[in-house]
Amino acid sequence: MKKIAFHNLGCKVNAYETEAMEQQMVSRGYQVVPFEETADVYVVNTCSVTNMADRKSRQMLHRARRKNPQALVVAVGCYAQADPDRVLADGTVDLVVGNNQKGRLAELIEAHASSLLEIGSVREYEPLSLADSQEHTRAFLKIQDGCNQFCSYCLIPYLRGRVRSRRPEEVLAEAARLAEKGFREVVLTGIHLSSYGTEAGWGPEPGAPLAALIRELSALPGLARIRLGSLEPRIITEALAAELAANPKVCPHFHLSLQSGCDATLRRMNRHYTTGEYYEKCQILRRAFGHPALTTDVIVGFPGETEEEFGETCRFLEQARLYEIHVFKYSRRKGTRADRMPDQVPEEVKNRRSNVLLHMTRRHSEEFRQYYRGRQEEILLEQEAVVDGKRVYEGYTREYVKAAVPAEGHHPGELVLARL
Repeated sequence: MKKIAFHNLGCKVNAYETEAMEQQMVSRGYQVVPFEETADVYVVNTCSVTNMADRKSRQMLHRARRKNPQALVVAVGCYAQADPDRVLADGTVDLVVGNNQKGRLAELIEAHASSLLEIGSVREYEPLSLADSQEHTRAFLKIQDGCNQFCSYCLIPYLRGRVRSRRPEEVLAEAARLAEKGFREVVLTGIHLSSYGTEAGWGPEPGAPLAALIRELSALPGLARIRLGSLEPRIITEALAAELAANPKVCPHFHLSLQSGCDATLRRMNRHYTTGEYYEKCQILRRAFGHPALTTDVIVGFPGETEEEFGETCRFLEQARLYEIHVFKYSRRKGTRADRMPDQVPEEVKNRRSNVLLHMTRRHSEEFRQYYRGRQEEILLEQEAVVDGKRVYEGYTREYVKAAVPAEGHHPGELVLARL
């Protein structure tokens, strides 16, 4: 039995695809071993969202080669997709597999092929699914790939291709398999989740196909929770929020991409909303759900971002009071419009601005979590831990607030009502 090792970098979509590729190889008779062990084949699912992601991808590929110089080293994913000739020329990698070929990984490995399909020719969702998950009680469920937004700082539309949606019956079948295996929660993921079904004409407006899919998923027995991945603010309407709030399986936890709290910066980023519109979308969700968990991404140091513009972002975030802010320092990506923009911001300025927002999000997150102190909430138990010398089971509320209960009499996958 040949041994194969995987290492994943990047987003939740990559994590989902890595698990699916592992299961594909197991079905062909391979034994999956930890990446630090000696293997016959090493597969690195790479990321290229930032320069740091590129560097980590190269490091892991080189590490694989050092572990076993005779092994087949395979680079898959966005870093490999961006410049396959450069990746192969490094001399570390034997095989490059594009994002649209992950479903053929076993076939390509066994043939030692090194071809790369033109991603622009892909028009349909590539078949890739999970029969199980390494998560404890929650499973990611990929329903969409690709992006048509072309934000000025982002390479992903060039690396992942245009929007392609997975057929509802395939999503439902995989969700049913996961529920049968005991997973109580699924997290719907995609590169641009808000576009689900739009290219296929499955609904009259953006959000309608996603809402229809959620309705069907909520009818599955055994599935207790449906959580959504990152959403574009524009998808949120009063009607959609009301429908989601009326569904007891939908978790009140929404990640709305912001990227900047300054309208001038948003225009340079090619983001198609204003801060006023974003704030109203937050208020729509708050009116519908009461106290939902709202999280976001913010890029600091985007080209041309002045101290005044960064100050606008800080003031807006203080007003919005979000549960968590994922802070990223702008990373130049060759081939994007932002890379050619004047007034690139020095690294030391990016670091300082990043620290300001990291302090802010710690304060806002604490405020959000303190709201639940003394309240009775539902916790989905995930794993055993030791807290203050006592055995507990940790888990998350529907708003993704971490909590724990005494371990005795409980088990993973159990839904427990407890006072926090």
